Amino acid sequence: MKRLAALMLVAAFAAPAAMADDKHHTGDLADGEIRKVDKDARKITIKHGPLQNIDMPAMTMVFQVKDPALLEQVKAGDMVKFTAEKLGGAFAVTRIEKVN
Repeated sequence: MKRLAALMLVAAFAAPAAMADDKHHTGDLADGEIRKVDKDARKITIKHGPLQNIDMPAMTMVFQVKDPALLEQVKAGDMVKFTAEKLGGAFAVTRIEKVN
């Protein structure tokens, strides 16, 4: 019985930490509208809702992109779902999907 209790205690503490770490790295997809795509500067301006994984409120913001190929997928006016992360001190879009 003590073994079971100890195992449950370990699992209770390990699971939330693992989920939080996964959320930080993969992020949840947030809703947004592309306002500007700047391929030369490798930046994208998105009007977005709250970004839970990086504790950012809704706003319009310029992001860097992790992969410049992401900029080929969208244009100004497109509605998207995307993930942003803090990479090297800057906020960068790491995933983007156009919404039909």
